[in-house]
Amino acid sequence: MSTKGNSKNVPAHIAIVMDGNGRWANARGLTRVEGHKAGEIALMRTIDAAIKAGVKYLTVFAFSTENWKRSPEEVKFLMNYNREVIRRRSSELDSWGVKIKWVGRRPKLWPSVIDELKAAEKLTAKNTGTVLTMCVNYGSRIEIVDAINQMRADVASGKLADKPITEKSLGKYLLTKDLPDVDLFIRSSGEQRISNFLLWQSAYAEFVFVDVLWPDFDAEHLNAAIDQYAGRNRRFGGAVDAPKPASKRVGKAQKSGSKG
Repeated sequence: MSTKGNSKNVPAHIAIVMDGNGRWANARGLTRVEGHKAGEIALMRTIDAAIKAGVKYLTVFAFSTENWKRSPEEVKFLMNYNREVIRRRSSELDSWGVKIKWVGRRPKLWPSVIDELKAAEKLTAKNTGTVLTMCVNYGSRIEIVDAINQMRADVASGKLADKPITEKSLGKYLLTKDLPDVDLFIRSSGEQRISNFLLWQSAYAEFVFVDVLWPDFDAEHLNAAIDQYAGRNRRFGGAVDAPKPASKRVGKAQKSGSKG
C-alpha cells in the first residue's frame, strides 16, 4: 500500500456501500441469506484494514430505509442477523479499540436491534480508535426531511430562534452531526450509484466503484481505493491556473497528428 506511513494521504472518513451479497450467493447456487453471512466476514476484514491504514472514521450501510421493500423473509433475516452480528462482534471490536456508533431511524426498526446497537455504543464509548458507524434503517433523503421538520418543531416551541436555515444550522440536526464529511465513498459490486447514502455528507467525497462483490472485498481492495484517493486532486470548487508548456498543449498534439 503506497499510502502506508503517509497519513496525510489517508482519508479521515470512508463510507462504504456493501453491495453484492445476494448476487455473490446466487452465483454459487446459494440463497441470499448465505451471501449476507459471507458479507459479515468481509466487513470484519475491512474494519481491520481500515484500522491498519489509519482511517479515523468508517461508516457502513448495513440496512437502508428502502430495504423494507425486500421479501418479508429476507427482512426478517436481516433484522435478526444485524442484531446477532452486533452482539457477537461487539466485544471483538471493543478489543480492537473501535468506537461503535449507530445512525438510523427508530420507526419500524426492531426494538431488539436498537437495544443491541445502544449496548454496543455503551460498551465502546470510551474507545479512542477508529469510529465505526453502523447505518441501520438509514436513508439520506428522509434524514434531511426529518432534520428540517425537527427544526420547524423547535422554532414553534421556542427552542430554536426563527432565523434563515444555513448549512451549519441544518448540519447540527442531521443524524451524522458528530461525523466529519465523507472523504472517500466506496461501493462494491461494480454498481455506480450512491443509493440514498450520505448525500449531504458526500458533497465533496471522492468516489471509487469497485468491481467486486462485497463478500470478496478485502484489505487489498480497500488499500487500492485509498491509493486512488491519494492520487486525486481535491479542489473543493477551487482551481489553480497552470498553463501547460507549448510542447505539451493538447491542441498542438492533436493538430500534429491530424490531416484535417
